[in-house]
Amino acid sequence: MKWVLCLITTIGLAAGPEMSLTVNKLVKFIQSTIQLKQPDRQVAEYLKHIRLTEKLDDQTIEELQGQGAGPRTVAALKELRDASEKLPTAAPPAPTKPTYVEPPPPPLSEMAKIIEEARKYARSYTENLPNFLCVQVTRRYGDPTGTGNSFHQLDTITTKLSYDGHHEDYQIILVNNQTVTNMTMDKLGGTTSMGEFGSMMKEIFDPQSEANFQWDHWATLRGRLTYVFSYDIDQAHSQFHVTAEKVNDIVPAYRGLVYIDKDTTMVTKITQIPYNIPESFPIQNVKLSLDYDFVKIGDGEYLVPLKSVNSANHTRYMSRNEIEFRLYRKFGTESTIKFETPEPLPDDKTKEKKQ
Repeated sequence: MKWVLCLITTIGLAAGPEMSLTVNKLVKFIQSTIQLKQPDRQVAEYLKHIRLTEKLDDQTIEELQGQGAGPRTVAALKELRDASEKLPTAAPPAPTKPTYVEPPPPPLSEMAKIIEEARKYARSYTENLPNFLCVQVTRRYGDPTGTGNSFHQLDTITTKLSYDGHHEDYQIILVNNQTVTNMTMDKLGGTTSMGEFGSMMKEIFDPQSEANFQWDHWATLRGRLTYVFSYDIDQAHSQFHVTAEKVNDIVPAYRGLVYIDKDTTMVTKITQIPYNIPESFPIQNVKLSLDYDFVKIGDGEYLVPLKSVNSANHTRYMSRNEIEFRLYRKFGTESTIKFETPEPLPDDKTKEKKQ
């Protein structure tokens, strides 16, 4: 704005070369002089050195006059109107993108009901799951710099996951698209995670965890309007285990976000970040997220794990696992599953959007 002030003063005192402007730029200039309360005489003098590239119409002049343009400025604008009469009609200004204003949070009484409904859902989640089969694809990445800026893929593990009678069974079928037998995650080593099929959710909403829930924001997740609450569970009530090298195990405090579908009050996403991990512990900066999505299994539709991402620092090394759950089928129809590694899910499947 200081540049505009200097320009007006300079041209008002001494004649200079003509300046070409579109009608849109002219309008913005006049509006800025009104806002800055520039002297009417100086603005009118400046307009004498303007040459328009488009036709200026009466309606635009009237609108500027209504916004506060002075009489001398209006007279100068009319001269520009007459001089531009045979020029092409000005293009309409580009529509301005509306500023997003997040709606207010639900009332406190309604928040309590939302959390309680989600708690009931989490408590009975595994009881309502059918017996099924699916393909679990784990893509593991490592960053030797520990910065998170130099990840490279280490391997891809394709697993047959069977869920029968509330029991999960994992059978590794492919490693880097090569068939394997009698292989387990323990033998492969590296970073692993557990709890995707209910325990993560259940522990957060377990009354014994005494989680402190607070409103965070609205979101749209996979096209559905979603409540987002933050939560915090102190170390004394935590059930979250972080294990290093199978022998070092701690149960830290943790916090994160829970996403609750507005229409169903089902939990559709969880994030977990343990904190106050002792500096001497070999694993630090642990972060986890788990997305659920609606999937047809047999004759019903169920909300089941879609993708889990976990990352951590191991001394000077950083790991990240991206775990996808694909091709759900009713248990007993495993012959219909083709065990190959599908392409990764697109980012927009797990990316939240503003409402």
